Amino acid sequence: MVKRLVAGIPGFSLKPVSFEQRSKMMRFDRHLLGVVLALILLGLVMVYSASIALPDSPKYANYQPTHFLFRQSIFILMGLCAGFVVSRIPIGFWQKYAPWFFVFTLILLVLVLIPGIGKGVNGARRWIPFKIFNLQPSELMKLFIVLYAADYTVRKQSVMKKLSKGFLPMASALGLIGLLLLLEPDLGALVVIVAIAMGILFLGGFNGVWFFGIITTLVGIFSAVIMLSPWRRERIFAYLNPWDGEHVLGKAYQLSHSLIAFGRGELFGVGLGGSVEKLHYLPEAHTDFLMAVIGEEFGFVGVIVVVMLFYWLVKRAFDIGRQAITMDRIFAGLVAQGIAVWIGVQAFINMGVNLGLLPTKGLTLPLMSYGGSGMLINCIGLAILFRVDYENRLIMRGGRSHEGARSYEGGLPDE
Repeated sequence: MVKRLVAGIPGFSLKPVSFEQRSKMMRFDRHLLGVVLALILLGLVMVYSASIALPDSPKYANYQPTHFLFRQSIFILMGLCAGFVVSRIPIGFWQKYAPWFFVFTLILLVLVLIPGIGKGVNGARRWIPFKIFNLQPSELMKLFIVLYAADYTVRKQSVMKKLSKGFLPMASALGLIGLLLLLEPDLGALVVIVAIAMGILFLGGFNGVWFFGIITTLVGIFSAVIMLSPWRRERIFAYLNPWDGEHVLGKAYQLSHSLIAFGRGELFGVGLGGSVEKLHYLPEAHTDFLMAVIGEEFGFVGVIVVVMLFYWLVKRAFDIGRQAITMDRIFAGLVAQGIAVWIGVQAFINMGVNLGLLPTKGLTLPLMSYGGSGMLINCIGLAILFRVDYENRLIMRGGRSHEGARSYEGGLPDE
């Protein structure tokens, strides 16, 4: 039975690993690192391309053309440094303190709503300002809900199929998060967080019938939230008919210009730097609608390349998680798969909004869009994924590890 389970996992074998094989086994997944760096560097180039003309606008008149390029470079450097530090921390540490990190982030979500502490932009209060950058607690919650949901699933494994003991406590936590995020408001982040938590519960063995029943209930709740909110309802109508004269200059303005950008790009694009829509026609081109600029400048081919890079990243994260679970590292495996759900769902929503497949929502493209909180938290989350993979490889090399019970700060054991 065990042999059949592990047969489909790349790089895993029940056969003894020889000294020569162990010496050749890489300590980390270089292909995964290459894909991550490719997305980050491509995002940096596109942020510069999408923001270079912003100083021509009165809103950004005091900015240099390289303002966003410089700041994004700083964010990337901070994220990579934080990721390197996090990659040295055993997975057991995150399992031990996951509930405390979750509570800490809940406190931040409360603080952001307090006048004088939270910072409001365009009617939304989502940031806590610091000198270097503005921290967005909802981004932090995406990471810590992965850790908390994975730890919860491991602790509640024996009662996961029971609705009252297995699901309701997590539902209560999600309800509290939902209330705080709707007060900001940040419906997009709430959708991603709920998707992460529900995905981990499903992968952890939650009852399938109840799971789909709960999904149906959540869809009903989100529909009610939209229908009871006039401005959200207007967005839906604009999404359904963006070219209507009433919508094209109103709620569908971003969507219509995003579609124009993709249309101009055609197959191979107009060339790097050649976008017209970024010249103050498409709002937030360097953040939420970066994919539209990619489509205009690199065309269908460029969009497909980005989609395939994200697909490979998500698939590899699921493979790492499946490998860890097979080695009885349940928490580590669920964390890896939770990170896959997080990156995959957020990238899908962002691309869907840009392409007009989903209603307009303020979600950035992971690893690519401009933003300090997003870049920092994405890098930390992926560093934890690399750590899961590292500990998997350590076990296959003959080392001893069970959810990070032993610290490997000194690196791999000498052969």
